[in-house]
Amino acid sequence: MAGAATAGSVREALGASIDALSAVGVETPSLDAEVLLAEATGWDRAALAAGPEREVSPAAARIFGEMVRRRLRREPVAYIVGRKGFRHIELEVDRRVLIPRPETELLVELALELRPRTILDVGTGSGAIALAIADELPECEVTATDSSEAALEVARANAQRLGLAERVRFLGGTVPEGEEFALTVANLPYVAAAEWPSLQPEVTEWEPREALLAGPDGLDAIRALVPQVGTGTLALEVGAGQSGAVVGLLRDAGFVDLQTRCDLAEIERIVWGSRG
Repeated sequence: MAGAATAGSVREALGASIDALSAVGVETPSLDAEVLLAEATGWDRAALAAGPEREVSPAAARIFGEMVRRRLRREPVAYIVGRKGFRHIELEVDRRVLIPRPETELLVELALELRPRTILDVGTGSGAIALAIADELPECEVTATDSSEAALEVARANAQRLGLAERVRFLGGTVPEGEEFALTVANLPYVAAAEWPSLQPEVTEWEPREALLAGPDGLDAIRALVPQVGTGTLALEVGAGQSGAVVGLLRDAGFVDLQTRCDLAEIERIVWGSRG
């Protein structure tokens, strides 16, 4: 990878980095190299594709080389560039919070369909769900909670930068005592302990473990939340193969009209129901 830090063409910089990333098992080496080179040069990916013989300046090559070295250590691209797109907003992210995933957008889509007056986002992390809802459903009162003060710092900073600080109330904890919400959404930890060793190093070595692991079957955090939710609708993101167990938890707690929704991989990813 030494050559990646020296001046050369776009084609040369990408070629060397793609080979190196492939060699360490990165799943999307071409995409990652393009994103990092675009970040280092200030050119978008379309410009890179249109000008493969364009010279990369020595300064940009040095920045790119350092980014690629970080990626070779399996640091996620979102942490390297410091941001991640989610719905129509862009969030700043670092190791204090999980990187927002596309499947989590299903919770936002459900909120847009139900159009409740009040929403609680439990375990907000970077603020992705709460801020996307606030952005797309301006008439809704949005509250977001997290047990991690470090995560709340990231979420509040994102709200400020996006001009949504007045639209979302951020609180420590889970469900605010004595309050009821028309819709509660939550992307809680749902990785089972036995699954942990099989996950990619981008997850196990870089993302916050406490935001991922949830006991022997991955349902400890969901079990703890369900009794705290009063009236209204509760919608949960769940892991592959967990929907049946979560439907059971909600039914036992008195929730009715239980439904599930699949992500693009046809995994039942969202479970929701109502009570009261």
